[in-house]
Amino acid sequence: MIMIDGAEGEGGGQVVRNACALSLVTGQPFRIANIRGRREKPGLMRQHVTAIEAACAIGGAACEGLTVGSSELVFRPGRVTAGTYSFAVGTAGSTGLVLQTVLMPLILADGPSRLVLEGGTHNMLAPPFEFITKSFLPVLNRMGPSVTARLVRHGFYPRGGGRIEVDIVPAPLTPIDCIDRGSSLRQSATALFASLPVAVAEREINTARTLLGWPETAFAVRELPAEQGPGNILLLEAAYEHVTEVVSGFGKLGVPAERVAKMAAGRMAGYLESAAFAGPYLADQLLLPFALAGAGSFTTVKPSQHSLTAATIIELFLGRRCAFRQLPNGVHLLEVGGTGAAS
Repeated sequence: MIMIDGAEGEGGGQVVRNACALSLVTGQPFRIANIRGRREKPGLMRQHVTAIEAACAIGGAACEGLTVGSSELVFRPGRVTAGTYSFAVGTAGSTGLVLQTVLMPLILADGPSRLVLEGGTHNMLAPPFEFITKSFLPVLNRMGPSVTARLVRHGFYPRGGGRIEVDIVPAPLTPIDCIDRGSSLRQSATALFASLPVAVAEREINTARTLLGWPETAFAVRELPAEQGPGNILLLEAAYEHVTEVVSGFGKLGVPAERVAKMAAGRMAGYLESAAFAGPYLADQLLLPFALAGAGSFTTVKPSQHSLTAATIIELFLGRRCAFRQLPNGVHLLEVGGTGAAS
């Protein structure tokens, strides 16, 4: 049984999600202690419980310690079964993070699957739905499988109530190299809001317009049905030939709209100034499929603690090295392959 200290490295919920996914793929059980040990409120939260319950459902797994607040968990995988599954977080917890837990096992299953996930779709603690569909899935689909996702209803924090539907046609994962993002195609900045004054979204867009200098046609404000709010998100997209970067800024009570836009625009500017293929969040998401493919590489900005921790968990289950090294132009190259300690 693989033993994991959940307080090591990044020390968050990603450790649990990646461990469940890898356990289902490899058939290796694990025990994790000190779950989310580096968080202000350690232990499993509702969204983590839902993600593990989803892993148990698709993989016939047995689990001990699966309760909200639990700091220790034992997970024994069974056989992954393709099919139609519905999971509801019950809060504004991220549907995308539940998807992250079960996607790789279902991609490697013996038949197509459909997922219906309810909860948060636009949560400040997780990449939004648009990141999944525009940044992550296009790269994943280049590796062999076909995964499509639809947003049926927005779910903002703290209300939740969102719904996404995901169709998965499995296939073996083929290694690819993602070094160059290619030529710039287009940019867009959209402020979404529901059950809030339109002035909030307009102030975000005006600030983003000033800071980014994109064409006037790139900026838009979109109002959602009031029953999907209250909520607000600023979405910045930079599309290239081979990849699209999505940066988000979430409206929050007490935080001026200008500050939300300034932070998002600053993160986008950092990506635009870099030559890297993947931004920090996309790098986090790509590690698992690249490792399961057995080889491959991509360039990214400076690797996050999330990525470094994911590399450590991957090696525990696969014995496969995920190594980052900085190139002369300042970007970092991630290469998968061989065995040894993750760096």
